[in-house]
Amino acid sequence: MKCSSMYILCMSALTAAERRLLTATAGLAYSNPFLPERIEWERAALGREFVSTEPVWSVSVADPDAELPNVVLIYRKLETLIESLHHRLASTPDIPAADASIYEDSVHYLLYQRYYSRFVEANGRWQFYRQFLADWNRFFLLPGKTFETSLRPAHVFACFHQIQRAFQHIFFNIIGSSMPAARLRAAVWQSIFTHDMRRYRRTLYQRMNDFPTLITGPSGTGKELVARAIAGSRYVPFDAEHLEFTHPRTETFFAINVAALSPALIESELFGHRRGSFTGALADRKGWLETCPPLGSVFLDELGELELLLQVKLLRAIETRKFSAVGDTALREFHGKLIAATNRDLRLEIAARSFREDLYYRLCADLIRTPSLKEQLDDSPAVLPELVLYMVRRAAGEEAQNCLAEVQSWIEQNLPKGYAWPGNYRELEQCVRNIIIRRTYQPVETEVAPSPETEFLARLHKGELKADELLAWYAALVYRQTGSYEETARRLELDRRTVKAKVTAHLASR
Repeated sequence: MKCSSMYILCMSALTAAERRLLTATAGLAYSNPFLPERIEWERAALGREFVSTEPVWSVSVADPDAELPNVVLIYRKLETLIESLHHRLASTPDIPAADASIYEDSVHYLLYQRYYSRFVEANGRWQFYRQFLADWNRFFLLPGKTFETSLRPAHVFACFHQIQRAFQHIFFNIIGSSMPAARLRAAVWQSIFTHDMRRYRRTLYQRMNDFPTLITGPSGTGKELVARAIAGSRYVPFDAEHLEFTHPRTETFFAINVAALSPALIESELFGHRRGSFTGALADRKGWLETCPPLGSVFLDELGELELLLQVKLLRAIETRKFSAVGDTALREFHGKLIAATNRDLRLEIAARSFREDLYYRLCADLIRTPSLKEQLDDSPAVLPELVLYMVRRAAGEEAQNCLAEVQSWIEQNLPKGYAWPGNYRELEQCVRNIIIRRTYQPVETEVAPSPETEFLARLHKGELKADELLAWYAALVYRQTGSYEETARRLELDRRTVKAKVTAHLASR
C-alpha cells in the first residue's frame, strides 16, 4: 500500500509512554533549540526522569564539551524504542498516516543525534553517508511494505550537516547565560531556518538568498560574529553519488566596512569597475556582488554610513539581483545573500532623510538586535566571569588558568561595581589583554555631556519649553517606539503630515 506523502505504519500497539516519547521527540526535532520550547519538549519526553537544568541553554565555558543529561537520556530511550518498533511494524497491518508522522520525525531526531559527532569530525570525508543510508532504509523500508515520501535521504543528510554547523556557530561563539544572550542565539537560529523548520526543509532552503538580514545593536556587541554565523550556516546540497558536498572552492564571506572607505571605494568594492572609470582604475575588477557565489554572503558593516546615491544602487541590486559596474552599462547578477549591520537607529535616520525608507523596509524583514554587555550583566551578573574566562582562554591559550585569577582579581578591585562597559565585549576583551600584559587597565575617560533628553527634561521642569517644542519631542518619542508615522499620528490624534513635520523639526534641532 502507498501513501502520497507519508509513511503508513501501524502504531496501534504503542503504550502511552511510547506514544508520549515519540510525540515529544517529534516536537523536539523541529523546535528552536535556544527557546524555552526545547525544555518543555524534553520534559514531556522524560516525565519524572527529566533533569532540571538552567532555563538558558548556553555553552559551559568551564567544560564546553559537557554532555546534556536530558539529551543523552532521550537518545537512549528513543534508540531502544525505534529498534523495537522497527521489528514490530513489519508484522502489523497498516493504519492512517497521522501516527506515522511522529514515527518519521522521531527517526530523524534519532539519526541526527546518532551522526552528530560524525559530522563534527568528518573533515571533508563523507563516506559514513553509506552507513546513514543503511540506517535510513532499515527504519523506513520495512520488509513487505513499500513507502513513498517527499524526502530524499541525501537532502536530509545535507539538512543535518547544516543544523550541526549552525549549532556549532551559535552555541560555541555566542556565549552567555543571560536571557538577552539566549534571545540572540534563538534569533540567529531563526534567521537561518525560519520559525518553521519543516517548511524550510521542504522549500525555503532554496530561497534564503531572497531574504536579506539586518543586524542592529551598539558597537562592540558582536554584529560581525552574528553575520559570520549566518553566512557559515547556509544549506549546501550533498552529492550522494560522489559522496561530497557541493561546497564552493572559494571564499564565501565578503565583508565591507562602509565607515572605513570612501564612497568611491565602497562602490568599487561592491559593484566592481571598468578600467579607466576613475583615477587609479588600471584594470577591470569584479566587485563582491559579482564574485559572491550563490552559497556565499556579502556583509555590509556600518550600513548607516552609506551615502544616499549608493543606497539607491544597492536597493536596485537587492530587488532585481542586477547591477552595473562603475564605468559600465552591462548588467551583472548577484546570486548570494546580503547581510548588513549598523549601530544607528535607521528609523531616526529615515526621519532625518539620511537613510532611504524603501531600503530599510527591504532589509528589515529579517531583523536581529545584538544586546549590549550591560544588558547581559543587568539580567545576570554571573555572565561577567563566564565572558572573562572565555576571553582569557582566547588570549592566553595554555596559560589561561594562570592568568584567570589575576584578571578577575584586578577587575573586582579596580573597576566600580556595576561598571557599564561602554565599549561592550570589545572593551572587555581589551581589558583582559591589558591585564595579562601590564597587570592594569585604564578605561577610556570621556567627559559625558548631558544627553539631549536630560537637557530637555531639565527645561521642561523649569517651564522653559514652547508648545511646539514639547509636541515635536513627544511626536519623536512615539515615532521611535512605533517606527511609523501613521501609527504615531493615530496615537497622537494628529494628521500624518503634521507628525512627520514635527519629528523632522525635532531631529534637526538636536
